[in-house]
Amino acid sequence: MSHMELIAPCHFGLEAVLKREIIDIGYDIAGVEDGRVTFYGDEEAVCRANIFLRTAERILLKAGSFRAVTFDELFEKTRELPWERYIPKDGKFWVAKAASVKSRLYSPSDIQSIMKKAIVKRLSEHYHMDWFSEEGASYPVRVFLKKDTVTVGIDTSGVSLHKRGYREVSGKAPITETLASALIMLTPWKKDRILVDPFCGSGTFPIEAAMMAANIAPGMNRSFTAEDWTNLIPKKLWYDTVNEAADLICDVPDADIQGYDINGSVIRIARRNAREAGVDHLIHFQERDVRALSHPKKYGFVITNPPYGERLEDKKNLPELYRAFGESFKGLDSWSAYMITSYEDAERYFGRKADKNRKIYNGMLKTYFYQFQGPKPPKKQKEQ
Repeated sequence: MSHMELIAPCHFGLEAVLKREIIDIGYDIAGVEDGRVTFYGDEEAVCRANIFLRTAERILLKAGSFRAVTFDELFEKTRELPWERYIPKDGKFWVAKAASVKSRLYSPSDIQSIMKKAIVKRLSEHYHMDWFSEEGASYPVRVFLKKDTVTVGIDTSGVSLHKRGYREVSGKAPITETLASALIMLTPWKKDRILVDPFCGSGTFPIEAAMMAANIAPGMNRSFTAEDWTNLIPKKLWYDTVNEAADLICDVPDADIQGYDINGSVIRIARRNAREAGVDHLIHFQERDVRALSHPKKYGFVITNPPYGERLEDKKNLPELYRAFGESFKGLDSWSAYMITSYEDAERYFGRKADKNRKIYNGMLKTYFYQFQGPKPPKKQKEQ
């Protein structure tokens, strides 16, 4: 099992960000498709990908890929996969999710049922058993069908990787941790630059930025399904990876990361989340209206997820809110602003056309990442 293919799903439109992350932690890319990146690795790669990647939704061990246009074909080709390599006699296995796009087989429940039967058939033949206790470790299977090509993976993560373990409580309409990290990575922000989120909610943007600044691995303080796969991955590899992550943490006492929100109770939640993430000393949270957005220094960044009328408030209040945001931003000399929103009139009321605009799907919601770029700081200042 030293050489395997791993699949990392991500938000649609952010595949390039995840690809760069995977390369940066030392692995070769096998392929990039809409919403996922496939790469090569070994047992250690399963541990390191789960613990270090900030923008992946989960890590799947690829069991195989094939073409199927009938349920008989789906059964037979699923049965042909070497399931005994992955699932022991007492393993608990089920098809946790099936997704189908532009394929003749499109019923998730039927796909799940037939594939489960095929896996049972294969393991029965290999282990010479008619009944499985399924009392051991969990091996949840996830399957994607696209244009009649079936890709099968076993989920090593369990709970989605956006669950870092620090945000038990959140405000309304929170942005996920993985999406927040990816959006920060799309900007030129670095830890020596100012970052302000004037609509911080439960603090996801500031907390993810602070974790990046301190080089805190996002998966350090949570567990993963594959930790129990002792037939495939030695426990020592997980301990070694966590120790590696701990050794890489660096303090950044001069970080200037701030989060504002008009709702005081939400700010209290943000502070609690930052404490849980171990970065509360790096972030200044404050109850503040966007009209009071200001900072004495130049060349900072506003990175934010303002309300867009989906759940937070009625759309009738949005023009004034975005107008106030735009007016306040004008007072930030030489700053850059980045905002993700589904509000179609965001540029109009913000008072400026974005220099760049990127379409990103936040779940099923189509949003836009507007980028209002300021000037780069002088080289001498950057060196200082």
